[in-house]
Amino acid sequence: MATFTSSLPDSLLEKLSVLAKELQLPKNRLIENALELYLEQVEKASYIKSYQQAATDKDILKVAEEGMQEYFTELNDADSN
Repeated sequence: MATFTSSLPDSLLEKLSVLAKELQLPKNRLIENALELYLEQVEKASYIKSYQQAATDKDILKVAEEGMQEYFTELNDADSN
């Protein structure tokens, strides 16, 4: 595991200390948990943004519609057999 050193504003460090005591967790573990949650949220926001952009891209919509049409055709063919 790598070591990381950073400076924090006094007020944030105080909040971290208080919460770490309340939760009976080391401060570094609390920071690690918080960073993992934050990075997950950033990744989700990135996915949402890419889907929103895709929803306005006519070429992507056309490909999706063609794919859905093929899918429905295959379902209908399977029901016929």
